[in-house]
Amino acid sequence: MQAIGMHKVLHKTRQFGELVMFSHTLFSLPFAVISMVWAAGGFPSWHVMLWGLIALVAARNGANAFNRLADRRFDAANPRTAHRHLPRRLLGTREVVIFVVVNYAVFIFAAAMLNPLCFALSPVAIFLITTYSYTKRFTWLSHLYLGFVIASAPIGAWFAVTGAFAFTPFVLGTVVMLWIAGFDVIYGTQDIEFDRSHGLWSIPSYFGLKTGLLMAKAMHLVMMLLLVMLYFIQDLGWLYLTGLGIAVILLMTEHGIIRPANTRVMKMASYHLNQIISMVILFFTLMDFFLIH
Repeated sequence: MQAIGMHKVLHKTRQFGELVMFSHTLFSLPFAVISMVWAAGGFPSWHVMLWGLIALVAARNGANAFNRLADRRFDAANPRTAHRHLPRRLLGTREVVIFVVVNYAVFIFAAAMLNPLCFALSPVAIFLITTYSYTKRFTWLSHLYLGFVIASAPIGAWFAVTGAFAFTPFVLGTVVMLWIAGFDVIYGTQDIEFDRSHGLWSIPSYFGLKTGLLMAKAMHLVMMLLLVMLYFIQDLGWLYLTGLGIAVILLMTEHGIIRPANTRVMKMASYHLNQIISMVILFFTLMDFFLIH
């Protein structure tokens, strides 16, 4: 009986992990770590690292689960997403609501454990990450709003270390915003006809495939220019620039393999390559900071 109970717990945990796409934490986590290191002038205290990461993971889990709740009707109607947990009733609406509430509560508690600024801003963060789920219903700027929400990770990480505002985390946050928005546009090219027929807004459905992809390229170009700007702001070295060079090659590959009709290729372009990009930037940035400075 005990073994059966443990199996059920592990199965349910795996389902919630799939629901919130836990592996996609690699989009925000590396930039949050970079922000912490830059803010602290090295690795911050274990207290800050622990509660900062708990806050990031809890906020992200709650936001993604809420997004699945908000979009469950559209997910059920879209053949590409009909396999998700709520349309298939692998998870119930009530238990997902509880999951969201618990994660938001953990986020607020973790913010309070960091410093007064983080605690004071935690309701603002919850408002932003929750309202994103509805932006696609009325504006094609939803991609940028998503990027703006995820940009709170490096900005919040800086606040967690210093408890104060600064210029650098907002530049890094803008990098994340444009990067996320760019590959979310790429991801959105798979649903152009569905979005148009169901009254949903996106850059590809509003501007068309060709213009949408050009806008995604422009976002990623500005993103890389801002990363170069951070090279001067933070007085970084050649290892950082090496990482940026690799990231540029990966971004060019990403834009070169886009095939909206091929789900497997689109997962590679929208997700897998970007996970590699974030880890490359993290690795070379930390190597540069600790080995050269």
